[in-house]
Amino acid sequence: MICAVYKSRLKADSYLFVEKRDEFERVPEALMEMFGAPTLVMVLPLSKRDHLGFADINKVKSELVDRGYYLQVPPPRVNLLEEHKKAIGYSGK
Repeated sequence: MICAVYKSRLKADSYLFVEKRDEFERVPEALMEMFGAPTLVMVLPLSKRDHLGFADINKVKSELVDRGYYLQVPPPRVNLLEEHKKAIGYSGK
């Protein structure tokens, strides 16, 4: 299985994996509008890999077959101040 990976110009650290280079027919129009004009990063042979950097390779393969695309977005940012407040039991009252 080979896929093409594109990065977003509008959403930092967001990547779109599609089944074939420059074929976005199965990607919802609303997603393409939010993603912006895709920039090709690489064509990737998934069958020769057992892992990917930040995405579960089995989920990527499954999504490509089922939906025709996989969207990788960065993890949510952690608010360290709020985490510290919780850890020390601070309620702010």
